[in-house]
Amino acid sequence: MARVAVTGSSGLIGTALVAALRARGDETVRLVRRPPREPDEVRWDPASRVLDPHVLDAVDGVVNLAGAGVGDKRWSPAHKREVLASRTDSTHAVATAVASADHPVRLVSGSAVGYYGDRGDEELTEASPPGEGFLAEVVLAWEGSARPAVDAGASVAFPRFGIVLSREGGAMGRLLPFARLGLAGALGSGRQFWPWITLPDTVGALLHLLDRPDVTGPVNLAAPQPARQREVAAAVARALHRPSIVPAPSFALRAVLGEFSSEILGSQRIVGDALRDSGYAFAHADLDAAARWLVD
Repeated sequence: MARVAVTGSSGLIGTALVAALRARGDETVRLVRRPPREPDEVRWDPASRVLDPHVLDAVDGVVNLAGAGVGDKRWSPAHKREVLASRTDSTHAVATAVASADHPVRLVSGSAVGYYGDRGDEELTEASPPGEGFLAEVVLAWEGSARPAVDAGASVAFPRFGIVLSREGGAMGRLLPFARLGLAGALGSGRQFWPWITLPDTVGALLHLLDRPDVTGPVNLAAPQPARQREVAAAVARALHRPSIVPAPSFALRAVLGEFSSEILGSQRIVGDALRDSGYAFAHADLDAAARWLVD
C-alpha cells in the first residue's frame, strides 16, 4: 500500500484518480483550497507558492493536477493570466516541498500536449521541440516550475495530457449531447489530428507512472492510434447509431470560443513512445472501442 498526495483532486481526472487509488488499496492525501471536510484532506494555498514539506511526511508520491480550466472561459487577458499562474504557482510549491522532503518522493506533475502547438501531420514524440502559441508557452513555464524537484534529484515525470474522452466532462462531455442529436460533425476542416485518450487510460497511465519512478521527463498521454477529428466524431456517431454530417465552420467556432478556437482547430499527431516503451497496456487502444465505451 502506498500513500499518495493529489492536487486538483476535485477535477475530472483527479476525482477518477483518487477513486482508483483507493480501489487498489492506496491511502490518499487530497490538497484542497477550502476548509477540509474529509479526514484525508489538507488545506493549502497554491497561490502562495509554498507547501509545508511536512504535508509529505510518509507520502510516497504526488500527482499534481492543479490548474484553472483552459477552456472554461473565453481567453481574456485575465483568464490567460489565471491559467498560467494557477499552474506555475502550484507546481513550484509542490516541487519545492518534494525537494525538501526527508525521503524520496515520486512526483507526477501534470502537463499537456499543448506544448507542441499546431503541427499539422508531423509525428510528434516526447523528443519533439516545443511549438508556438499561448498553450505552448504555458506548458514550458509549467514544466519549468518543477525545476526545484528535478534539481534536487527527485524522480519527476510530466504526463502531457491529450484530449481526454469522458462522459462526465472535458471536450467530449460538451460534445456528446450534440452527437446524440446527430450533430457531431467535423470541427473546422476535421482534418486536424486529435490526440485522444479515454479517462480510464488517463487514470491508468497516471497509476503506471506512479509505480515506475524510473520513467522521468515528458510522457505523452495519447492513445497509440492517431486519428483526425472527423474520425473521432464519426466513431462516436457510429457508436450512437447517429449521423455525423453537420460540420461546425471555423468562423463559427472562433466567434463562440475566441482565441481558444485555435487550440480546438489545431493539429497534433502525437505518438506516445515513452508510455508504450515503459510497458503500459491501453484499455482502449482502438478508436471504435473507445467510442463504444464512451457512449455505453
